Amino acid sequence: MNALELIKQQHEEVSKLFKKYEKLADHADEERQELFEQIADRLGAHAKIEELYLYPAIKKEDTEDELREAVEEHLAVKRLIADLLDMEPSDEEFDAKMKVLQEQVEHHVEEEEKDLFKAARKILSKDQLDDLGIQLEEEYDSLMEGEPRNDVPEETDHAAPI
Repeated sequence: MNALELIKQQHEEVSKLFKKYEKLADHADEERQELFEQIADRLGAHAKIEELYLYPAIKKEDTEDELREAVEEHLAVKRLIADLLDMEPSDEEFDAKMKVLQEQVEHHVEEEEKDLFKAARKILSKDQLDDLGIQLEEEYDSLMEGEPRNDVPEETDHAAPI
């Protein structure tokens, strides 16, 4: 699977988890916490592989502004995750923060798949995208062996360098 297919697949997985979360009843705190943790783990690992591998691979003069915006969006998402990690699903603000998190992620995904994917296809060859996909998948799988959400609070001071 090439890098862009992998990233798109991860976007779709998180979208499905958000939809499951929306369907849960307010009193289903255990299930809501479990879904939040799944979402936060996936987003934490996903942001890291993009910042470490994908974004540097497509950093050019004409993509720099879009990449800066992308890492700033990651920072906003990480700050929401860090807030949610300090809360319980029964907290009054939990669902509102989850909704804002979902909206931030949806906005980021839309821009990334439209603009950055187009740039990546121009900058990287098919073989480079394939090789990058292998690297991204290996790193993502390695991160997901742990609980990457727990690394997120340490990544909330400033946006990742590009």
